[in-house]
Amino acid sequence: MRIFAHYFRIKWIMSCLLHIETSTNVCSVAVSHDGTIIYEKEDFSGPNHAEKLGIFVDEALSFIDNSLISLDGVAVSSGPGSYTGLRIGVSMAKGICYGRDAKLISVPTLELLCVPVLLGEKVPEGVEDLGEPLLCPMLDARRMEVYAGLWNRALKPVREVGADIVTAETYREFLDKHPVYFFGNGAAKCMETINHPNAHLIPDVNPIARFMMPLAERRFNDGMTEDVAYFTPSYLKDYVAKLPKKLL
Repeated sequence: MRIFAHYFRIKWIMSCLLHIETSTNVCSVAVSHDGTIIYEKEDFSGPNHAEKLGIFVDEALSFIDNSLISLDGVAVSSGPGSYTGLRIGVSMAKGICYGRDAKLISVPTLELLCVPVLLGEKVPEGVEDLGEPLLCPMLDARRMEVYAGLWNRALKPVREVGADIVTAETYREFLDKHPVYFFGNGAAKCMETINHPNAHLIPDVNPIARFMMPLAERRFNDGMTEDVAYFTPSYLKDYVAKLPKKLL
């Protein structure tokens, strides 16, 4: 059941967008045309973005060209997430925008994670009967730290995105008032620590390129595009390089 599908019922400006998602171990690419996904490719065996992304993008661009469609924009997942993955995805997106004179659209990764939940693809039975739930997408940031934020079913932010060290108190002010649905690759490890009757886990929710379409189309329609030269992903934390264990 779609718990808030009408958020996505907007009138699209005719456009063709290439979507690139590399914020986690999953590498995915999709093409949308006039609000419909017409091509997609996904790989869950990563992290292997440096190896897979170029191939996926070449195939997607060939599909666009062979379909005699003009590319209008490139949407890229803008973080937070894997430092290396985000850099690879954004660099690829910028290169395509320069080469094809296309617009660059950034899609926040945690907001993207909410889309399959809002569309009902991952919603547990009974969610519609639990009052006004909140959505808390989480990306793993190692140990008991996650990148997380809170949204309502209208995809309006309830709490800003941050790097959270999860304790029993981290989300209690929201859990005491609402059922909260936790999902993303950082959620499962936190459930025992959160330990609240209003805390619910939705498993197997990943940021995938095809789910970028409604968010990217909305931004494209509203003229919310990025400066190709100066745009950078949102890392939230500084990157710390580490030596491989065998070299320590």
